[in-house]
Amino acid sequence: MFGLGIPELIVIFVIALVVFGPKKLPDLGRALGKGIAEFKRASQEVQNTIETEVRAAESKIDLEKLKADVEGKETGPKTAAAEQTATQGTKETAGAEKGPDGYGKS
Repeated sequence: MFGLGIPELIVIFVIALVVFGPKKLPDLGRALGKGIAEFKRASQEVQNTIETEVRAAESKIDLEKLKADVEGKETGPKTAAAEQTATQGTKETAGAEKGPDGYGKS
């Protein structure tokens, strides 16, 4: 936890026992425990809120990308298909004017 081993914890406990006395030490420990628990709970709540907001932002970005892709594909292939159809129509018309040998009507 903060690089504290058993010897350091014993020294801290002895100093707290001398400073606060045996009657106040359990109350102090209880208050410290409640404070740490409340801090952990608040930290977890903040972390959950941040994760929720990040997921919401990511899904919004993904939705915008998907929408842009769909819109791009709707306009892109239709335009390409229209050009292809127009090109094929002119080729067919041009081929109809030419004869079977491809040089003119025979």
